[in-house]
Formats: sequence, structure tokens, C-alpha cells
Amino acid sequence: MLHAVASALAGVALGLSLAAPPGPMNAIIAEESVLRGWGSGFRAGLGAMTADACFFVLALLGVVAVVRDVPVVQQVLFGFGGLLMLYFAYGAATDASAAFGGDAADGTGSEVGGEKSKGFRKAFVLALTNPYQILWWLTAGVGLLDPGTFAIDALGGLAVSTGNPVIVVGFFGGIALWITGFPAALTTVGRRVDTFAPAVAYLSALVLVLAGLSFLSKATGLVA
Repeated sequence: MLHAVASALAGVALGLSLAAPPGPMNAIIAEESVLRGWGSGFRAGLGAMTADACFFVLALLGVVAVVRDVPVVQQVLFGFGGLLMLYFAYGAATDASAAFGGDAADGTGSEVGGEKSKGFRKAFVLALTNPYQILWWLTAGVGLLDPGTFAIDALGGLAVSTGNPVIVVGFFGGIALWITGFPAALTTVGRRVDTFAPAVAYLSALVLVLAGLSFLSKATGLVA
């Protein structure tokens, strides 16, 4: 029983290691959360999580490794992903302007400026074209999928099993924990600080712009 719990917690830690770091996915989740409410932020996170489920299947089939082995695939992903990020950055900045005009969501999270949330679709498409997310599956994801055991010295050498359903469930549980708690924290603060929503939306737009330019730069470098 203790062995299974340790494996599940290791899976949760792996899920958080993918979901929690700052980046374009969390920028979209943040924008959706503060401008349209918790539900929209959660749906955006669900879009990214669904993409991870697709990567999980592709990794099992060995398809994800194509990105590592075929440079032209990396080039296309970096280029297309970069353009998508710039496009979504424009949308985030536009939504921030609407929030400054008083059109931000009231916490129930349905619309900003009359436009229905598209967070799930945005996060899903962007995650599928995010080479870094794919590379995670080629590194840490390999440890999740390959059958074996490793010991956690901090817990007295307790063994954790990889490549089994327990750690996989823990992994997606960790992602679910993040996409539930992160939007909740943002919407809670947003209700108390009037300028929080537009500020986060502008910051999200900036993160997406920087990430988009970085991706386009890498795509150009791969061509050279």
C-alpha cells in the first residue's frame, strides 16, 4: 500500500513539473481565468491536459520521438507554434483593453466584450504545437512510461514503480490539481483587486509574445 502511495505521489510531482512552470500554457490559463472566470481558466487547462493525453498515447506508440529525430518537424512546430503564440498574444492584449473598459467577467466567467471563451481550443492547439511539451515527453515522460523502479532517499529508500497505472493516474492527477487550483487562486485575487485582471492579461500577452518570438527564432536557427 505504501509503495502504491509513493508511486502515485511521484506521478503527481511529475504532473506538476509539466503543468506548473511559467510559460505560454499558463499564460493562456491566467488570461482566461482573470477575464472570464474560473470555469474558462479550467477549460483552458483542460485543453492543455487533453493535449498531454494525446502525447501520452503518441509516446506509447513511439511517434513523439519523430520530433527528436527529424529536424524539419522541429522547425515546423517551432515556426507554427511561434505564429500561434503571437496571434493569441494579440487576443490577450485586446481582452485586457476590454477589461480596462469594464467588460471583464464578474467571476462567473462567460464573456469579455461579448466574445465567448475559446480557452480550451487555444490551449489544446498551442500545446500540440509546443516542441518543449513534446521534449518533456521525450525526457521526463520516458521515466513515467518505462517499467522499472527507483528509490527516494529522502523517504528512507522507499521504492517507486514507473510504467504502471498508479503513477500515470498520479501524473494526470497532478495536472488536474494545477488546472483547478491555479485558476481558482487567480479569480479569488481578481475579485479583490480591480486592476488585477487587466494586468494579468497584459502580462499573459507579453509572455506569449516573448515565447512566440523565441520559437520563431529557433525555427529560423534550425533552417540555418
